[in-house]
Amino acid sequence: MRAQPTASHYVNGRYIEDEGGTPLPVIYPATGETIATLHSATPNVLELAIEAARSAQPAWARLKPVERGRILRRAADILRARNADLARIETLDTGKAIQETLVADAPSAADCLEYFAGAVAAFNGEMIDLGGPFAYTRREPLGVCVGIGAWNYPIQIAGWKSAPALAMGNAMVFKPSENTPLSA
Repeated sequence: MRAQPTASHYVNGRYIEDEGGTPLPVIYPATGETIATLHSATPNVLELAIEAARSAQPAWARLKPVERGRILRRAADILRARNADLARIETLDTGKAIQETLVADAPSAADCLEYFAGAVAAFNGEMIDLGGPFAYTRREPLGVCVGIGAWNYPIQIAGWKSAPALAMGNAMVFKPSENTPLSA
């Protein structure tokens, strides 16, 4: 059984392979079989990812919150439409039962994207009455955010970390667990 992806990294809309990185065998926990071999990110790949995120973030932040919400909803729809494929990959990656991955993993990530897609319009600043001079809060994107995944919920954690960051106008660089890199 093989589950070899196109490349080890996905940066700026492209698959990137850098065989200079340490080879990482991906093991199917149910059988101990190596189902793929990826390569860890080299400093070059990391720089490409960070620079791509830095370049994309200002335009993403300028989108109206409702437009970012539409895009996040579309991403949630895609996860749901591809649920069977994603569940199969998540099962190979983590060793979880397919019955669990079909109902919990990608659907949970989609739910998170959908939640923040709807909630982003409500994240506004506030005017604070001080009885004289006024004060207000203003919500602004931070810039580039980094998420680090865990082995036990790869696709869920990718959604949980990226949805709030993206909804608020930040760019995202995500590092999956080296133990379960396929589905994140």
